[in-house]
Amino acid sequence: MGLPPIRPRERGTRSNRGSQGDEADRLLRSVSASLRRRLRFVLPARAFQKQASGALVLLSIVGAMAAEPALEFRAATPMVNGEFQLQLAAPAGNFFRIQASRDLFQWENLVTGRSAGLNSYMDTAAPFLETRFYRGYRLEETNVLTGDHLATDDGDMVIHPINHATFVLGWNDRMIYVDPVGGSTPFLGLAKADLILVTHSHSDHFSSDTIDAVRGSNAVIVAPSAVYSGLKASLKSLAVVMANGAATNLVGLNVAAAPAYNLSSSFHARGVGNGYVLTIGGCRLYVAGDTEDIPEMRAQTNIAIAWLPMNSPYTMTVSQAVSAVRAFRPRIVYPYHYRNQNGSYTDRESFKSQVIQNPGVEVRLPSWY
Repeated sequence: MGLPPIRPRERGTRSNRGSQGDEADRLLRSVSASLRRRLRFVLPARAFQKQASGALVLLSIVGAMAAEPALEFRAATPMVNGEFQLQLAAPAGNFFRIQASRDLFQWENLVTGRSAGLNSYMDTAAPFLETRFYRGYRLEETNVLTGDHLATDDGDMVIHPINHATFVLGWNDRMIYVDPVGGSTPFLGLAKADLILVTHSHSDHFSSDTIDAVRGSNAVIVAPSAVYSGLKASLKSLAVVMANGAATNLVGLNVAAAPAYNLSSSFHARGVGNGYVLTIGGCRLYVAGDTEDIPEMRAQTNIAIAWLPMNSPYTMTVSQAVSAVRAFRPRIVYPYHYRNQNGSYTDRESFKSQVIQNPGVEVRLPSWY
């Protein structure tokens, strides 16, 4: 069936959205029988829930799937911080997508997943929106990139964590691999890379063999000079060496190399490794690399998503990361690279609880390990 169009998310804070309860009531009254038929919703009575603040939440499954294996929202639990924990039941192995809307006409993709049976998703954008409607549906495709979505000016980008410092971005049939390591196994089922970004030469970020295994036939590798020196001879012709401050256009997007270094130790010397700022569909994305809370990080502007490392003494402490976020205020933050040398993990929940005390920054905590 044809679904209503998706538009980029408009953001704000609760203080400037008007009367939340009145808006929810207006939307509820506007859901006429004809609109329900047009959108082909299944609307069980238990689909309507109220937050303590009064915002209306509509849980629905696109009705065209009625003859197929059932998908069902089991719960939408409001969190103290205003986020919503969604639970969607779907047959194991099926691909599904959850969308959200504020008006039942314009929808945005939140997440694409492969069902484990009962699936949980935290809507971290809910605190910024007075009214939130959700729907879910099964995807027909059998090879889908799963992960959170970000709406850009030129289509959605999907964020797919792999492990530790490694992740994949999918956008407009392009695959961007960041610090791929671990051989081919972690990337089974994924399309080959069109662009590979390597931040520095440490083994948890750089593996020449892995790059060779995941690259597409026309892939471009972006790396600092120390990484270039460690590439297989057959890969060097595919590489673009970038130093801090350099920028170029590759595979239809802009790539800028940012400084990444330690202030309080010598684990990562200044000028050796890179962070990266990508501009994709009008959205600026900041991959910090292995770094502390450096002035160049705090000076970043207009960042849609930031990936920030937290495992002191190699990168940042929680307090350093919180301070940095408060300085450059990305729209969305993914704490990553948070495993410590002794196998423990930095407290991401502490990071999140401190960041969201200052409204306007969304913190997402998918599993990286």
